[in-house]
Amino acid sequence: MKIFATPLLAWFDRAGRKHLPWQQDRTPYRVWVSEIMLQQTQVATVIGYYERFMQRFPDVRALADAPIDEVLHLWTGLGYYARARNLHRAAQLVVAEHGGEFPQSIEAMQALPGIGRSTAGAILALSRAQRHPILDGNVKRVLARYFGIEGFPGERDVEKTLWSLADECTPTERVADYTQAIMDLGATLCVRSRPLCAVCPLTEHCVARIEGRQSVLPTPRPKKIRPQRTAYVVLMVRDDGAVLLERRPPAGIWGGLWTLPQFDDIEAAHAWIPPALRGGGQGGGIRSLPPYAHSFTHFDLTLHPLLVRAAPVGAVADDDRYCWYEPRQPARIGLAKPAVELIRSLDAQPAAPMQRQSSLL
Repeated sequence: MKIFATPLLAWFDRAGRKHLPWQQDRTPYRVWVSEIMLQQTQVATVIGYYERFMQRFPDVRALADAPIDEVLHLWTGLGYYARARNLHRAAQLVVAEHGGEFPQSIEAMQALPGIGRSTAGAILALSRAQRHPILDGNVKRVLARYFGIEGFPGERDVEKTLWSLADECTPTERVADYTQAIMDLGATLCVRSRPLCAVCPLTEHCVARIEGRQSVLPTPRPKKIRPQRTAYVVLMVRDDGAVLLERRPPAGIWGGLWTLPQFDDIEAAHAWIPPALRGGGQGGGIRSLPPYAHSFTHFDLTLHPLLVRAAPVGAVADDDRYCWYEPRQPARIGLAKPAVELIRSLDAQPAAPMQRQSSLL
């Protein structure tokens, strides 16, 4: 569809982004890492993480050989940690099943963990100039506005329509530039609120602009009441400043990361504290700290931290599940964001001994 691709490519030549780190030396590996990092994350946030990641893992074999803790450590702060676990697992499969070379078919690319149809198409288009349509969030917004497509893009029929339009609009030439251009357009001009229609190359034929419906297209996700959850975490600190951490199970929230021991209610937290203190020598009392709020994609979580002072010891009951983390000499492990911020907050806590609660300890 030349009426769409031609002005878009002309705009890209004039104003498109061409100097981002992953646009240099566009190998499938480098493009793949960037595409995974950019899922649900802004470009400005990703750049620093991407450069540090590439410095440590310059190729797929380096990533495949790395311990998962180090991968998660370099991902700390980016969120959506399943992406990092899938990245690590996919790298191992590329080495084991494809000899360290990324597959060239979109079907084989999609078979790798964490790579869907749009991501696979973007990798092959950007790194190998193969013609494949893409449909990430930015592209959905551009197409829904340009063609006046109503309905939430996450609905099956709407998404099917958008995929068909994405395929029609994708040219047979300059595929890599087109793919980058349509992503750039959605990220810089056709943004969610207050799109810059006055400088958009597609404004002449854009249905949303013509009909004044930019604010209602694409159709928002149907509103649902966000669930509110609470939990209690134990912030156990030795006299030397080390903090007791627990590794989360591989699947689920913060999968594979190190977090503060977490419990559904205060009774369970209190019941866990005495054996932990006995394993860690003589400890101090318990003090409640201000609640900590954290939002996930589908719910909000409020953590209630319980600060416990423990005497210095080197071992814990289960070395595979627990570890003493020393903030002054941080280990290269993946930490959940609440653990990072609550540990940092310790500097603001008074060092005076807390009142002993003999009924608990």
